[in-house]
Amino acid sequence: MERASHAARNRASRAKPRSTVLQRTIAGLSAAAVIGTGAALVDMGSASAAATNLIANPGFESGLSNWSCTAGSGSAVGSPVHAGSAALKGVPSNSDNAQCTQTVSVQPNSQYTLSAWVQGSYVYIGATGTGGTDPSTWTPGTSGYQQLSVNFTTGANTSSVTVYTHGWYGQPTYYADDISLTGPGGTATTPPTTSPTTTPPTTQPTTPPTTPPTTPPTTPPTTPPTTPVTPPTGDLPKHVVTGYWQNFNNGATVQTIAQVQSQYDIIAVAFADATTTPGAVSFTLDPSLNYSVAQFKADIAAKQAAGKKVIVSVGGQNGTISIRDSASATNFANSVYSLMQTYGFNGVDIDLENGIDSTYMPQALRALSAKAGSSLIITMAPQTIDMLSAGSDYLATALKVKDILTIVNTQYYNSGSMNGCDGGVYSQGTVDFITTLACTAIQAGLSPAQIGIGTPASTSAAGSGYVSPTVVNNALDCLAKGTGCGTFKPSTTWPTIRGAMTWSTNWDASAGNAWSNGVGAHVHAMP
Repeated sequence: MERASHAARNRASRAKPRSTVLQRTIAGLSAAAVIGTGAALVDMGSASAAATNLIANPGFESGLSNWSCTAGSGSAVGSPVHAGSAALKGVPSNSDNAQCTQTVSVQPNSQYTLSAWVQGSYVYIGATGTGGTDPSTWTPGTSGYQQLSVNFTTGANTSSVTVYTHGWYGQPTYYADDISLTGPGGTATTPPTTSPTTTPPTTQPTTPPTTPPTTPPTTPPTTPPTTPVTPPTGDLPKHVVTGYWQNFNNGATVQTIAQVQSQYDIIAVAFADATTTPGAVSFTLDPSLNYSVAQFKADIAAKQAAGKKVIVSVGGQNGTISIRDSASATNFANSVYSLMQTYGFNGVDIDLENGIDSTYMPQALRALSAKAGSSLIITMAPQTIDMLSAGSDYLATALKVKDILTIVNTQYYNSGSMNGCDGGVYSQGTVDFITTLACTAIQAGLSPAQIGIGTPASTSAAGSGYVSPTVVNNALDCLAKGTGCGTFKPSTTWPTIRGAMTWSTNWDASAGNAWSNGVGAHVHAMP
């Protein structure tokens, strides 16, 4: 999160390398500045089938042969390429995302890996018609080629899938090369020869959702599509302040848990690490902190005695935890519960910025809830692009577990402009940006008491999107009582809006605790 990508987790000082290094520094940004800007490299599972590439013309050496691109948006070019002599160039417009597709024959009940080398801003790859959970992943942008990869399993009646790559509406040109689909091949099919026609809506999004739609999303409904539920309180105040504690040293003030400012009601320990067991996580204190396990546990217990909750955060910008099946869901639940028993954590924070499965993550959280009981704290810290619609994987996950979900603290930074709940386009760093996107989540079906405002503690804590405590407080007042709004004013008020979150307690301390003193006092004074 940066909380600057959960604050670019700078693990350079660790005594031993970790595969889950959460170093959130991107192209000169501070470590914490990238939660929302973290490159979305999805973990690449190994294909269980033969490594034969089922894609025809994967490197576009034969032009667009076997490929179909929307609205004439694609072409084969000689530079830049990843390998060979050609690559795909996609040129999005305000009404087209430059999607290029190919239909491939496959076998039912089989495992496949789709990968591609891509370059540019907001580039996606994915597959539809799989007969199961259609996979997708994306990257917010790189200066050179990077590889994206996803795995999926076909359904019992699936004989073909459509693979795709695309950019995003109004975003720059992207490139794709060496697209690969490995797994057992099916009976050959004839690829499409004409491009589908799309009708643009009146309002175009400016940033991509996690699950790419085939056409741009439209304005969300004005009433929640699902029945509201009363969220669990977790023995917490009506309004709460959440802060992320850095288990690493990236230049921010190094703290013990005991030194975390008293305004924080929930302290999220960032982060747990992936293990070699799919879905399972572990936790180790960073040796550079000179913090003993015994003292760490004692400090957690002392915070809890003072009425605070301490949870373990899973993921972060460079997190590699992947929960894509029942086995990994079970591993996740068992390992998190084990950490709760070992360290005394009250629950878990989900900050998986590189993709989340809305089928198996809810399964994992329900399994954890069954073990831990009703006192379990579950929080989430999605990026703004993950909460644009109820079809986005993160929001879909939150809706599926809303009866056991404590709070969703969306990261309202490192994201550029977004569509709000009224269909308008709003820029980050404003009251309107925060309130319209919070409105979207509430309209989708989450309780206002499950909505928190996530912002950086200082300009050092994020690459972009920092706002002063005054802006955070105005946004809370706008949502809760209709005052302090910008140009957007919700049609109703939500007095139970849950509170605010920051990345991080360490950066807050570096700035003299200006965020927690300003926002914390305001949150706790809300009726």
